[in-house]
Amino acid sequence: MKRQIFKPYEQAQAMLLPPSLEELIPEKHLVRVVNKMIEEIDKRVLERQYKGGGTSAYDPKMLLKVIVYAYTQRVFSSRRIAKELRENVNYMWLSGMNRPDHRTINRFRGKVMKAVINEVFYGVVEQLMEQGYVDLDNYFVDGTKIEANANKYKFVWRKSTEKNKEKLQEKVKQLLEEIDEIEAAEDEKYGEADLEEVGEGKDIDAEKLKEAARKINELLKQKPEDKELKKAKKKLESDFIPRMEKYERYEEIYEGRNNFCKTDTDATFMRMKEDHMRNGQLKPGYNIQMGTQKQFILSFSLHRRAGDTSCLKGHLENFKTWLGDYPENLVADAGYGSEENYSFMEEKQITAYVKDSRFHYEQKRNYKKKHPYRADNFPYYSEVDEYECPQKKRLRYVFTKPYKSENGFVSERRIYECEDCSQCPVKPECTRAKNNRQIQIGVEWERLKLQARDILLSPQGLVMRSRRPVEVEAVFGRLKQNWGFRRFLLRGIDKVTTEWGILCISHNIAKAAVA
Repeated sequence: MKRQIFKPYEQAQAMLLPPSLEELIPEKHLVRVVNKMIEEIDKRVLERQYKGGGTSAYDPKMLLKVIVYAYTQRVFSSRRIAKELRENVNYMWLSGMNRPDHRTINRFRGKVMKAVINEVFYGVVEQLMEQGYVDLDNYFVDGTKIEANANKYKFVWRKSTEKNKEKLQEKVKQLLEEIDEIEAAEDEKYGEADLEEVGEGKDIDAEKLKEAARKINELLKQKPEDKELKKAKKKLESDFIPRMEKYERYEEIYEGRNNFCKTDTDATFMRMKEDHMRNGQLKPGYNIQMGTQKQFILSFSLHRRAGDTSCLKGHLENFKTWLGDYPENLVADAGYGSEENYSFMEEKQITAYVKDSRFHYEQKRNYKKKHPYRADNFPYYSEVDEYECPQKKRLRYVFTKPYKSENGFVSERRIYECEDCSQCPVKPECTRAKNNRQIQIGVEWERLKLQARDILLSPQGLVMRSRRPVEVEAVFGRLKQNWGFRRFLLRGIDKVTTEWGILCISHNIAKAAVA
């Protein structure tokens, strides 16, 4: 018998029994890990989001499994997920051959998961803790920025709004003064009434303008042919009132920010790291704070402020809310080294392996020699509460002033001033002030910095610092570079929090599958 060169290939070959999907999935495949870990989550968390009635809904656990597995495969679009459910055997097995369309998938992700994302995410984290993957001892924190699903050219800036509102108020005052003059001259009944009060040095808002418009209508009933009053009414109703309402609406949206995007008002314009290297273009986005251990994500939070410093306290409060306690040790870069953060961590008994902004500069051997006129290099004489500059002149205490952070944290700065800098030969190198050199000293701030440096320079501190780059930064690298997640698909902080939460769940499960 002649030996066959090729294996049999018959596309139309009939089968006695159809193949089982169970047989087609390898025993240790990632899809099985996703299935197992999502099954462990309390089903009631998802089920209580459904009111019941009408046609039956798809099983929420099935939808969650499909979305989480899709994210591990770099599939984020609801349409692509629906396509995989029709074509990919792993998705078919996971969904039990259910085929929800992209609208159902998107509705589940954007509405159902929005309400329970924290419970589901921390449910997975608790499983990781029970299985011994992670604990609450060491916590590595960092932040990154992800672009929002918004138009980068439709922005609104606080300064511009304030400037335009001020100009509008001046125009309104001028118009009301003109109306008052007309009214006083023509009708003594309204001569010293409320129109005048609206424009006299008080802050004018939309309600006051509407009140002024109503009074103009009353005047027009008495003088229906008055062209100036008609012109004033048109300006108020078609221009001034809509503009004032717009500016007031913008002021409500800012909520402490300097800008926002019109197509996603929760997004703030920030410098994305990759764009900063090219052209420094601002884009609407969100600041994501995330903490890891052994490259598992323990907690995350989304913020609308670009700076990391002011986000740490809120992030740690979120951590405690869901995990029941604060981490024992926290490791972060110099972006988190502030008096507020050090003080908070000391209060909560968190050991802070956190640098301040000048930590590395001050460790250099020639730091004092290169920067002799920095205040932290001036000798301090505690017995007289004075500092001494390199020219042997004393800086004496003058007064204390409060210092307030973005979050409202209040601290103090003691001001010291040199006795006389007028004849100093090195004054241009020492200060740009016209008068004597002043320095600001935060006593508590200096104490906290020294405490942090002692911790960082200890043997354990060196170990913890060396681990930071391979912890949370590696996770960001995986999510942004390897998985290609660089832009949100949904809009609004609640929905993008949900989207990032699903991504974090997917990462943790994928990590557990190979751990």
